[in-house]
Amino acid sequence: MIAPLAPTKLLLVVAAALVDADGRVLIAQRPPGKQLAGLWEFPGGKIDPGERPEHALARELAEELGIDACVSCMQPLAFASHAYEDFHLLMPLFVCRRWDGIAASREGQALKWARPRELRKYPMPPADAPLIDPLIVLLG
Repeated sequence: MIAPLAPTKLLLVVAAALVDADGRVLIAQRPPGKQLAGLWEFPGGKIDPGERPEHALARELAEELGIDACVSCMQPLAFASHAYEDFHLLMPLFVCRRWDGIAASREGQALKWARPRELRKYPMPPADAPLIDPLIVLLG
């Protein structure tokens, strides 16, 4: 029998693997002053109460990158479930290949387009790193 764990706060966030015409994926570096600063992550953010994950992702991408992502074009690929010290993070990853606008930093974060097989070169938060393998399988 597995012993029950102490109750912990569940944080539901959503992330995007924005894939360009060359098959590269956009990652963003967490800026100084934020938790896990300097690590690279898939763009996205928190889901507001009553908000659908795809709509939350479109909102976050508009806020962070200034793009208008195609909600109906978002495909769920994988999810991360990771226990941090003071909360448990659940994060679905959606693949998005269509958006309007040019992705640009709106929150001081560095951006990088990387081939899926190169993503392991970039230090990532523990929740993001396991999402690399599904991307490699999908995109090569």
